Amino acid sequence: MKLFFKFLILVTLFWCSHTVIAQDSLVNLTDIEFSDGDAVDSSAVVNFDDVEFTDGTNVDSTKDVLLKDSTQVDSVQTVLPGSDEANTEDSSLWGIFITGVLGGFAAFFMPCIFPMVPLTVSFFTKKAGFRSKAISQAFMYGLFIIVIYVALGMLITIAFGPEALNELSTNGIFNFFFFLLLVVFATSFLGAFEITLPSSFVNKIDANSDKGGLVGLFFMSASLAVVSFSCTGPIIGTLLVEAATRGERLGPAIGMLGFSSALAIPFVLFAMFPSMLKSLPKSGGWLNSVKVVLGFLELALALKFLSNVDLAYNWNFLDREVYLALWIVIFGLLGLYLIGKIKFSHDSTLEYLSVPRTIIAILVFTFVIYMIPGMWGAPLKAISAFLPPVGTQDFDLTSGITSSNTTAHVDASSRKHYTYFHSKATIKGMDPYYDYEEALAAAKEQNKPLLVDFTGWNCVNCRKMEAEVWSSPKIKNLINTEFILVELYVDDKVLTLPESEHYISPKTGKNVNTVSKRNADLQITRFESNSQPLYALLDSQGELLVPTSGAVYDIDKYEAFLQSALEKFKSKE
Repeated sequence: MKLFFKFLILVTLFWCSHTVIAQDSLVNLTDIEFSDGDAVDSSAVVNFDDVEFTDGTNVDSTKDVLLKDSTQVDSVQTVLPGSDEANTEDSSLWGIFITGVLGGFAAFFMPCIFPMVPLTVSFFTKKAGFRSKAISQAFMYGLFIIVIYVALGMLITIAFGPEALNELSTNGIFNFFFFLLLVVFATSFLGAFEITLPSSFVNKIDANSDKGGLVGLFFMSASLAVVSFSCTGPIIGTLLVEAATRGERLGPAIGMLGFSSALAIPFVLFAMFPSMLKSLPKSGGWLNSVKVVLGFLELALALKFLSNVDLAYNWNFLDREVYLALWIVIFGLLGLYLIGKIKFSHDSTLEYLSVPRTIIAILVFTFVIYMIPGMWGAPLKAISAFLPPVGTQDFDLTSGITSSNTTAHVDASSRKHYTYFHSKATIKGMDPYYDYEEALAAAKEQNKPLLVDFTGWNCVNCRKMEAEVWSSPKIKNLINTEFILVELYVDDKVLTLPESEHYISPKTGKNVNTVSKRNADLQITRFESNSQPLYALLDSQGELLVPTSGAVYDIDKYEAFLQSALEKFKSKE
């Protein structure tokens, strides 16, 4: 929830900043008025007088594998600062930060915040008396906004703990809760109700904003945060959910840093250059349109979390074509809304389409048409990372089409757990194992290196790797002909181990009682990593050939990664 999500927010911001509602669409700096549809709560604005602008295997053998090197891990397994896994983590944090920035800019154009900008900036320019003091006060105001939101992100990390944050992405209960939460946020943005904080709390914060000095500025920043919660709450909640389920320790704080920075910077800039206020569009019905657009996006994103639960618990309710059908309807309705064919209760009459709004509508309808072939099995690589696995597709016209340079294993039907996993997770043209011991035995028998893929139903990066890298003919052919592939799911909730095979992990101290927990314990114990995807290339004895790797979206680099292990394997013969 997410390349297209980010792209739509960017385009939405472009539309918001350029939409012209009428010929006199600029802010009147001497007579600020709000339309009925965008009236701001009386508690939402600090009262300023005379405002003016100045500018599944045998447990014993598995234990042996897990205990092997549990106290001393080979140096090549260590994640170095320049390694692929370290780079993947940095990339993930940057992704969280950028998502936060986009969310902050979207929040700035909300009806609860945008109309407050001229008033707030005017307060600084009038009260300070001279420009340098106004700028310094605005800077501190922006800094306190950042501090407040980053503190919120840190509280999330402290409350759950770094390990719990990583587990959120694979926890069915939390994923279902997140689905319901995002649906609530979406319905709020669509105008069904407003999410507000208790009025007594809001009034108390607002009263303290009248104090002078840094304390007053801090409470002014806090006042902005609490009175705008009905607009920013769903965005903040979505960002925190996204950051938390990425499994990054600093994810929530980084997300809030991006959000608060994007929210605070405009206030500081307008205080430094008050004349820029003249270029702002006038408050109007378009502010509510921003909320509605984000409401549709929230609905689309919510389905991703419901899909996570559906896959992990094998409900089979939200198969790929059902998921796509819902997205087609959601984005189709969004397109109709943008062209004025659908109207919500808080919307003003759309007299004509502005150019930016028309462009966004074209993009949305194009996206809808792009998704339609996916109902019959089209790969849809642009969004494949967010869709259920293609194996869940009931009606697939391409199911019988495989590459001629791939090979299939005749013993596929006899593999442990094969039917359950393969029926949902088939990568077209590939025929992996799903049990480590079974795959290792096959590697010994066929004298091939073993490619271990630690993956998960809820792993977005795993789906992206499968769609963008593994689908490449040369990568697919290389894996099929030169390697034994085993996919180990770490978040499945269905397959349990017999009670006789339960054990306590010597590494984590946790009870291992399911197939997925055993896979996860193998990854943590043997390779000291708990992020997915993780690719480990082993020889037929289970020894690591080259350092492990995370997601690598460059096909040539991933091919070099595989070839290096293949060369090392052949040199041992």
